[in-house]
Amino acid sequence: MALNDELKLTRPIESAAHEALLNIYFTAACLKKRADEFFRPYGLTDVQFNALMLLKHQGSDEGGLNQVQLGEMMLVNRANITSLIDRMERAGMVERAPDKSDRRYNVIRLTGRGRKVLARVEPLYMEQVKKVMAVCRQSEQKALVSMLERIRNGIDA
Repeated sequence: MALNDELKLTRPIESAAHEALLNIYFTAACLKKRADEFFRPYGLTDVQFNALMLLKHQGSDEGGLNQVQLGEMMLVNRANITSLIDRMERAGMVERAPDKSDRRYNVIRLTGRGRKVLARVEPLYMEQVKKVMAVCRQSEQKALVSMLERIRNGIDA
């Protein structure tokens, strides 16, 4: 459905650039809403799931990432990382340990509970990703990635 119809606009958006940008923004909002609905039954937020995934897939061989590394990789404001980790630690999904190479930092690691939650949710999440993206061929997905990277690069230019 066209954005004009979805938003029930009475007049078409005149600028193609503005329409494209609004489509990106609206699609992101739809994905966020869908993610909230998906993660809620598991007692997770999309941000917490992202942190669990990063710790599992980007952590060092000894396990974990320090808070600075995690903050750089997250899709949220870095200032929110400490409170995010606090909540996840209280929920028993992660633990903090002093970084052996630099005592100014803590290493964040998955706990057994965090690994168990992730093992349960990750395959279901990947199914949903495939289902949502199935409307585009793999070549289109790659083209979309490339276009969005160019847009992000243009934001700072």
